[in-house]
Amino acid sequence: MLTRYGQREWITIILLGTLLTAAAIYLHWWILAVLLVLFALALLSFFRDPPRVIPTLKGIMVSPADGRISSIHEVESYEPFGGVPATCIRIFLSVADVHVNRSPCHGEVLSITPKPGEYLNALNPRSAEVNESNLVVMVHPIRRHPVAAVRQVSGLIARRIVCDTKVGQTLQRGQRFGMIKFGSTAELYIPKSFKPDVAVRLGQYVWGGKTVLVKVTTPAGSESDEPITATAKA
Repeated sequence: MLTRYGQREWITIILLGTLLTAAAIYLHWWILAVLLVLFALALLSFFRDPPRVIPTLKGIMVSPADGRISSIHEVESYEPFGGVPATCIRIFLSVADVHVNRSPCHGEVLSITPKPGEYLNALNPRSAEVNESNLVVMVHPIRRHPVAAVRQVSGLIARRIVCDTKVGQTLQRGQRFGMIKFGSTAELYIPKSFKPDVAVRLGQYVWGGKTVLVKVTTPAGSESDEPITATAKA
């Protein structure tokens, strides 16, 4: 299954790959034909979008992307949450990973903030701070307090961030909302008021929409934890 977020690219790859392979076969350049097919398949793999079984447990947030945990740290004052402390879980996506992004929980999109920047290699720690990015902040649909934020960060090769959601839209846990093309970084921010209990470790591989990153406790004053734990059919 190929993602619709990269439809233009994979249609181009299929058409161009077919034409070049046909030309190589016509000229009896068999080795080149095989190499072209393998190269086209490798490029298409960047746009794969496998189905995922989304966890249905209450009080959890799932990974927004496939990749390896590259950082787990605390932020003393996170401005998009109104200056309250937050926990950040950073995920590094290699060129071999699935690049579709999924919502970590149920919530309404409060804001979408694209930020221009550089295109450093995602392996460089500075890339998460200075590279082009897009921040999606989500709030409780009823209580209106922040529940999570996902930051899509470009890399050296990944120079296009796709965000297919809108302000005011309600996302379900595990629902697709965009992608970062080729190698990149994704970050999940959770307010400390949710008492986040991180369920992953540095270097661990995680799957978007499937791996539980953190267990949370509904802040005092919320009517129910249901609005942040509903799941998409995926």
